[in-house]
Amino acid sequence: MELSNSKKGLFVFGLLAGLVAVVLAMSGNPKNMAICVACFIRDMAGSMKFHTAAVVQYFRPEIVGFVLGSFIISNFTKEYKATGGSSPVIRFFAGVAMMIGALVFLGCPLRMIIRMSAGDLSAYIGFIGLLAGIATGTFFLKRGYSLEKKVEIRKENGYIFPAVLVLLLILSATTGLFAVSQKGPGSMHAPLLVSLAGGIIFGIIAQRARICFAGSFRDILLMKNFELATPIFGMFIVLLIFNIATGNFKFVAYGPVAHPQVIWNILGLYIVGLAGILMGGCPLRQLILAGQGSSDSVIAVLGMFVGAGIAHNFNLAGAAAAKATATTPAAAGGPGINGQIAIVVCIIYLLIVGFIGSKKDNK
Repeated sequence: MELSNSKKGLFVFGLLAGLVAVVLAMSGNPKNMAICVACFIRDMAGSMKFHTAAVVQYFRPEIVGFVLGSFIISNFTKEYKATGGSSPVIRFFAGVAMMIGALVFLGCPLRMIIRMSAGDLSAYIGFIGLLAGIATGTFFLKRGYSLEKKVEIRKENGYIFPAVLVLLLILSATTGLFAVSQKGPGSMHAPLLVSLAGGIIFGIIAQRARICFAGSFRDILLMKNFELATPIFGMFIVLLIFNIATGNFKFVAYGPVAHPQVIWNILGLYIVGLAGILMGGCPLRQLILAGQGSSDSVIAVLGMFVGAGIAHNFNLAGAAAAKATATTPAAAGGPGINGQIAIVVCIIYLLIVGFIGSKKDNK
């Protein structure tokens, strides 16, 4: 029996994925970020000057690795199939919304469990929002929600996105065209080859185990099926052990690069959960699907890149809380008024998409 077809196998995949995150954290990536999809896309967007936030600019090889890993393994297992044509504009702006929500929370669901495994209570608060968003999306699914049916297209369409990412990675490593942070999270990274290898391995694991934060909890709500949640639990166990062993685990109101603003942590991940259901996958899953030939997921990922630029150019992203020092006052963190308005707009947009896409509403 294949590992991907059994709960024990999926749990093992989760353990391996957690180990990849640990290795990357120990090799130079920010320990409380390690392998965050939203944070890394934000950094890549900054490196290509979609935004000018100087502390979050670096072309992250891990993202390239995710897509390459999925592309390689799906071709090897004959699961690769180029598809597209399912509501690209809706998906693009859902991707924008997903990124804005993630950056208000300061992380995607993958970073959420990394923070939870270190005792960050604000991440547990955010988890409530993620579940609520998934529950809302599941409500629409029960009402018959769907986007247009995807169609099979020329397989070469699926080659373009991985090829472009590889080209951009080469340019980032060999030229001075890309911005690189000199301080802050963007300046903290594992060596390029370690990052790329870790991303490829993680991408292979995520493709085989079908890791998806939105899909796993959707299956629990719809079918009481815990199978897809198994690898996520495996990742959490490894990260928890790592944090305890290294002395990084402690219950705190918020960890590094986080904020304790309850309502905005909840609503930020509410958007991520709802968008994940409406698009058929969380940020990580969108990258994996893009690697195995889905042009629809490529569109969603491009929306996430644009969303990262919008979030930082228009001050929508949440700010990390900071304690008072001898020279600076304490900062509560969280989103400013621009970010708060953007959260409301994104929720309204996604709810409209959900209602319009529900077949029962169209009868």
